[in-house]
Amino acid sequence: MNLTGGIVLFATLWFLTLFVVVPIGQRSQADAGEVLPGTHAGAPSGVPWRRKLLWTTGITTVIWAVIAYLILGDV
Repeated sequence: MNLTGGIVLFATLWFLTLFVVVPIGQRSQADAGEVLPGTHAGAPSGVPWRRKLLWTTGITTVIWAVIAYLILGDV
């Protein structure tokens, strides 16, 4: 695996992990009790983006390291 392949692998894994992490712990506006006019009650009420992005990066780093070890170590 060269540098470009490692970057592409990390970016792909990062976005896949993001799509898995975003819905975890999400509260709807109905759950929060504050439905804004013109929005559906099931719309998200407030997404803690900083925390979700940090979790995504951490999980992706671990997954990427395992895959890189398997590729570079000829396992």
